[in-house]
Parts: sequence; structure tokens; C-alpha cells
Amino acid sequence: MYQRQGAVAFKKDLTNSLLLAEHLGNPHTKFKSVHVAGTNGKGSTSHMLASVLQEAGYTVGLYTSPHLKDFRERIRINGMPVSETFVVDFVKNNKSFLEANSLSFFEMTVGMAFDYFASQQVDIAIIEVGLGGRLDSTNIITPEVAVITNIGLDHTQFLGDTHSEIAFEKGGVIKEGIPVVIGEYHPETEEVFDTLSRKRNAPLYKAYSFDAIPMKSDLKGAYQQHNIRTVQVVVAQLQQKGFGVGIQHIAKGLLNVVANTGLQGRWQLLGEYPTIICDTGHNKEGLSYVLPQLETIDYDHLHIVVGVVSDKDLDDILPLFPTHATYYFCKPSVPRGMPVETLEEAASKFNLKGASYASVSEALDAAKEKATPHDFIFIGGSTFVVAEVL
Repeated sequence: MYQRQGAVAFKKDLTNSLLLAEHLGNPHTKFKSVHVAGTNGKGSTSHMLASVLQEAGYTVGLYTSPHLKDFRERIRINGMPVSETFVVDFVKNNKSFLEANSLSFFEMTVGMAFDYFASQQVDIAIIEVGLGGRLDSTNIITPEVAVITNIGLDHTQFLGDTHSEIAFEKGGVIKEGIPVVIGEYHPETEEVFDTLSRKRNAPLYKAYSFDAIPMKSDLKGAYQQHNIRTVQVVVAQLQQKGFGVGIQHIAKGLLNVVANTGLQGRWQLLGEYPTIICDTGHNKEGLSYVLPQLETIDYDHLHIVVGVVSDKDLDDILPLFPTHATYYFCKPSVPRGMPVETLEEAASKFNLKGASYASVSEALDAAKEKATPHDFIFIGGSTFVVAEVL
């Protein structure tokens, strides 16, 4: 399972996904979809789109990864997770096929999601890419619109070492004649997307070139403004395809993302006096949006509970963290978790000072104990750290 183990569980091939789809009767051809790729923001964008479409009265499937607490978070319809019964029955009914073809955890889950959405006759499903795009298991669908939120240097061991190489992989979601929306500008990637969209006769819409109508969301954090603008441009394309979504649905959907979809871990408030916020931003691009947000908040002292996974490039992310905070280093409780001693030693080179703790919960307890009511506690560095505090 890639989420817990990392590279050894990763498969970069569509053969099994197509085999499973055929075995299931090609459920991915039985519902409309939006395909969402990108280094950061694809989860928030997917949930925002689902919420907007729900407000417009549609039955909306939502497939995302990873999950934070419960596997069933990955597969939802109108915010409700897939039932345990469906999950158990899917595995039981298809077990011999799944084992005979050695399907990965992700391949099985994608097949399960598509089967569920088809069986429940959703009006449209928002499908988030797992990793990359071109060879991601989700990339057997032909969506109404493809979306690429942004490009950053993450998962370079799978996707390439440069922005343009990663853009090519994520650009694999661009299909013949299907409109594609690009969320953010990057000089190295614009030419890649221009070329791919031309080759595939795919109308290209650059959200960063549009003057967005100012709108607010219940997903806090200034970085969400990029995603809000992207959502507005995607909805405009869906309107062109006959979806009845008005400005009132967009506004209400953006304000009710958490209630409508169950999204967690995006600048989420966990407590007050002291203020406690968690965020799943974990790579250079994500943290470069999240961490500056800390400086917009009034507090007496900043406490940061942080843990990362072992394949994280610390020289990339640690310089982004503020030196005036007190740190509580920890290891997320997954096989991929980086030993806390390794993290603390690396952090000291960047003048990030604090202490190590045996677990995420112990680190958070220590921060709460030391913090005064007017202090600020931030929890992050890894999806898994956030999952444990939730």
C-alpha cells in the first residue's frame, strides 16, 4: 500500500486498471466525470467542485486519496462515505480476480470507486489523480473537463526531476478534444501544456489569466484563492456542457465544502486558547503556501508539531519553517515515517530548535502544556501527522 509503504508499493502502468475495468463491465464509461491532477491543491479543488455541484442539485461522486482516518473517505457520494457492506462485498465478489492479477491497493480502490459510482448512478464524479496522471490508475476515464491545479517538484523518483518532466506526466490527463483547465502559472510548464493541448485538440483554459469573481470559502488559508479561481473556470466549462450551475450554487458550494463533502485537514481549526491549526501541506510548494499564513496571525509565541515521511527532501522544506518557533519533532506512526532523531538533527542545521517526542500525540500534548492561551500551535509536515491528531 503506497500510502503507508512508499515506492515499493507503487505501480506505474494502466494494464491492471484496464483489466479490472473490463472485469467489472467498464463502470467508468457509465457516468460523467471531472479529472483533477496537480502537485498541490487537487484535493481542495476536488472537494470544492463536488460541493458546488451538490448545491446545484446533482448526485456527485467524489474519489480522493489518501484518507486520513477511514478508508471509506476515499469514495463518497454527496459527502457520504461508501458503506462498509459495499467495500466488503466488492472484495469478496472479486477476490479471485484481484489476487490472480496481483492488483495494487490503489488499483483495487479505483476499480471499487468506479463500480460504486456506476451502481449508484451518480450524475457526475470528481476523480482525483493519485500520483502523476499519464499512468495513474484513474486515467482510464474520459472526463467532461480535465484540471491540473499546479506543478511542483514532488515524487521526483517517479515523475521526473524538472517541472517540465512532471508537467508532461500530469498532462497525461489531457484527452483528445476535452477541455483542460490549468490552475497556476509556471514558466517551465506553460509550454508543455500548450504543446500537449494542441496535439490533442484540447481547448486550454488558463485559470490564472481570468479575472475571478471574489468569493469566500469555508476552507481557510489564503492559498485557497488559487483553487477558488480554478473551480470557477472549471464550472464555466461544465455550464457550456449543459450543467445547470448558477453563481448562487458556486457561492454556496464554496462556503459549505466541509459540511457537503467531509473534507478535513486544510487549515483546520482544532482548538482555541491556544489556537490550534493543522494542515496537510507537506511538500515545498504546499508548505510555501501554508507557512507564510502563520505570519498573518496574531499570537504571543508559535509552537510547531512536525513530522515527515522518510523520502522527504529536508533541504527543500526545512528552510521554509520559521526559526522563532518552538519545535516538537515526532515520527508519524507509519512504516514510511522518518525517524525523529534524523528530523531533529537536520532541523538543527536550519536553526529550528525544540525537542523530540516518541509519538505525535506526545508531541502535541507537550505543546499544549507549554502554550499559553494567546499562543499558536501549528501541526503539520505530513498527512500522517495530521491524520493522527484528527
